[in-house]
Amino acid sequence: MTKRHVSLPSGAEEGLTAFIDEVDERLTAAGPDAAESTCDVVQDVLVDLYGDREAYERWQSGKDVSAAEQVRLQGYDPCNATLEAEYYAEKDEERFERSKHLQWLWRQFDATPMADNIAFALRFREMLAGHLFEETGENLRIFKGVTFSYGHNITMGDNTVVHDDVHLDDRGKLTVGDRVSISDDVHVYSHDHDVVDQTEVLNYHTVIEDDARVTYDAMVTAGVRVGRNSVVGARATVTGDVPAHHIVVGQPAKSVRVKPGFEDEADPVGDRLTDNKADRELGYTLPEDLDRFDEFGRPPELSTAADRHRES
Repeated sequence: MTKRHVSLPSGAEEGLTAFIDEVDERLTAAGPDAAESTCDVVQDVLVDLYGDREAYERWQSGKDVSAAEQVRLQGYDPCNATLEAEYYAEKDEERFERSKHLQWLWRQFDATPMADNIAFALRFREMLAGHLFEETGENLRIFKGVTFSYGHNITMGDNTVVHDDVHLDDRGKLTVGDRVSISDDVHVYSHDHDVVDQTEVLNYHTVIEDDARVTYDAMVTAGVRVGRNSVVGARATVTGDVPAHHIVVGQPAKSVRVKPGFEDEADPVGDRLTDNKADRELGYTLPEDLDRFDEFGRPPELSTAADRHRES
């Protein structure tokens, strides 16, 4: 056992518990037909977290504020911000609207000094994950600087931990099991791009099974399944399925051994991990009235190269 229990002084514990419970209740009750929208709750919470209530009320009452103050005060409202995922054409617009507001609260909370108070921040993020993710288990621990594409396509199991500065791409779908450990700076993807036309996006279901460990700065590519009780070594790039109980390292990752004690349970593997992502591709339909554009400003004959490639 490598951890010990810690606790805050009773006064501090009471205050943070009351705050988390209050935000949780407000987010649960928020909605289009409720007294408060999710956007309203997020804005109000951020104003207080940043200690800007006096300036905010001065601005709301029509008194003069500087241009910089106005930008700062407007920024507490997630409706006045854009996230990268907002530009993704295939997203579920209705689900993303709420997810965006919750992501904004998550990201701005992480920029406050309180985000470094582990006892407080882990519980606050666990509460937010319960509203943002598709499904969450018990005792979910998420550390500072973790980012998502949407958030609402993520499922996480019990007693899972995600460490600092991890990116969880759920442009497709991401399922993480029980007792999984994802180390600092890991990137887990669920979307890829066509090799001919990089603006063409392919979405997948990426899975990290129970008791797996993805270690420092590794990358799990879209559509991969990281098997039960396996280990992905530091800075590995996983481009195929990791068999249960295996330890994989390298770029691209290969199995180098089976975890001691699991030799009889582990399946043998060849020189390369098997790529099964085609079985996990997720289709999507774009709106017929979508105003498409090529972000690289290429002429139409180049931006449709992927379609011609697939037809051939």
